[in-house]
Amino acid sequence: MKQKTIKNITKISGFGIHTGVKTNVILKPAKEDNGIVFIRSDIENKPKIKALVQNVFSTERSTNLKQNNAEIRTVEHLLAAIAGSEIDNLNIEVDNIEIPILDGSSKKYSELISKIGTVDLNKEKKIFEIKRRISIVDKDTGTQLIATPADEYQLEVEIDFDSKALKKQKAHLNTIKDFDSEISSSRTFCFFNELETLIDKDLIKGGDLKNAIVIAEKNINKSKLQKISKLFKKENLSVSDEGILNNLTLRYENEPARHKLLDVIGDLSLLGVAIKGKIQAIKPGHKNNTNFAKYLSTIMNEEMKKTSPIVDFSKKPLYDKEKIKTILPHRKPFLFIDEIREIGEDYIIGVKFVKKEEDYFEGHFPQEPVMPGVLQLETMAQAGGVLILSKEKNPENFLTFFMKIDNAKFKKKVVPGDNLIFRLNLISPIRRGLCHMHGKGFVNGQIVVEADLLAQISPKNI
Repeated sequence: MKQKTIKNITKISGFGIHTGVKTNVILKPAKEDNGIVFIRSDIENKPKIKALVQNVFSTERSTNLKQNNAEIRTVEHLLAAIAGSEIDNLNIEVDNIEIPILDGSSKKYSELISKIGTVDLNKEKKIFEIKRRISIVDKDTGTQLIATPADEYQLEVEIDFDSKALKKQKAHLNTIKDFDSEISSSRTFCFFNELETLIDKDLIKGGDLKNAIVIAEKNINKSKLQKISKLFKKENLSVSDEGILNNLTLRYENEPARHKLLDVIGDLSLLGVAIKGKIQAIKPGHKNNTNFAKYLSTIMNEEMKKTSPIVDFSKKPLYDKEKIKTILPHRKPFLFIDEIREIGEDYIIGVKFVKKEEDYFEGHFPQEPVMPGVLQLETMAQAGGVLILSKEKNPENFLTFFMKIDNAKFKKKVVPGDNLIFRLNLISPIRRGLCHMHGKGFVNGQIVVEADLLAQISPKNI
């Protein structure tokens, strides 16, 4: 499966349910491996906020993201529409702090994407395959989230609010391809007795009773109905036989459960990759949804570190040796890294083609040539140097000096003819010119070398 983006630019506007601000949203196509990125066009320098679970900073009544000092709020419905359309890469320009609530569902976002259409990109879709049972339990709320193996992305949700009006409900989705037809139009909901609390907390400035199902748990006196009616400028409010305000009609008997399933999809999309597996959620909410996404992210990253990167050698590298020379100061005979295949925010993938003509094989060892472990580490370090210096505007003006190597392990011999594939991940963010990385080298899918590296970048001639 190929990564996807939208075909053309498209726009939509509306009001945030909590802040009441009007926001113009522009969806723009993005290149491979861009991911889903919000761009605050109303702020100087247009800061970016990546739709990743590491950027979640608040989950009170909605999912809110923050990167550096830029925020974007109530992202879950738009993200659910994007995930439901199986889109991997998108730039989302917004000119205010909150994504519009629209009708309280993902329907209008899904329709917008469907109308503009999607297009396949040249790189393979990134997928996290659930290979075993993974779960979390919140004893305080009774929430459970469980992931199990399945042939495709499936979801099942159960809600139980211990309410006579909103009885226990279930919803399911057998394939993400049915999101638009089965889930996207399901609207958010709240209980009548929550309205006053939400109003007191200043949380629903953009609510107008057209974008939420309001559930009445018990008989409501006329004075309270009149107060809400006046506040939201909705006449003749009453409670229907279904136990909801007559401000709207249910689209599905189990619409609240379907909406909770929608929220789960939006929140789990913050994993940053597609999911292959079944998600079961009992009494889900934004806090635990995003906690589960963080847990899955940790497991995914650990599994990724143990798995050899897939390299298509029929395609041109991101950097060949000549391009590497524009970043690293190393030259023959000490430039060992041959190609850079991929650079991400916190990782790099490089390749060393181990050839029999290498000088060191003359003496190590003539009868049984083996690549010295110290040179494997040096090659790994050079790939790490490219990662560090690629973050600089003028990398040619800097040098990298390795300060420490820990936990070095050599697990298999590396011999002429091997393609040695390195993957290095940042252990912590680069700060004050210091970079701490963990690297692994793979040959034929097996780990042959690994180590922790600490390096420092310094300007030349200092």
